[in-house]
Amino acid sequence: MHELILLRHAEAQPAKAGGEDQGRRLSGRGEQEAKAAGTWLANHGVKPDRVLCSPSERTRATATLALAAMPQAPESQIADEIYDATPGELLALLDQHDDAGTVMLVGHNPGIERLVALLVEGRSDEFRGMPPAGLAVLHLHGSLEPGSARLDAFWSP
Repeated sequence: MHELILLRHAEAQPAKAGGEDQGRRLSGRGEQEAKAAGTWLANHGVKPDRVLCSPSERTRATATLALAAMPQAPESQIADEIYDATPGELLALLDQHDDAGTVMLVGHNPGIERLVALLVEGRSDEFRGMPPAGLAVLHLHGSLEPGSARLDAFWSP
């Protein structure tokens, strides 16, 4: 893998009383944010070879809407381990997909923002935040190790 796209899910509706967090849907604004993220990726020539997505409703919808903006985008693969994952758990998952040139991971905070910090800064406690539908494009220098990536682009709606 030489490029990693990290996309946080777009704005979701608040959880209903007694409702499951994984079932939260995107808000109307969130749908627009997800489409805008896909348009940004397409306009900048950033295209994933493989897409890994958390099983939650809001991440699946974010991935679907973002990928719809890209010509010949791959189908997203559901990866249960993304939901509520630590940066170390996300790294372990990504290690299993190092045969792909560009991987896009669609997930949640704090895991996504901490993974960006870990790969770029070398420490996962140095994160600066990742807004809903925010995305980071990282260029990897060799293996997935702390401090082994360069932040090529950061975008948020």
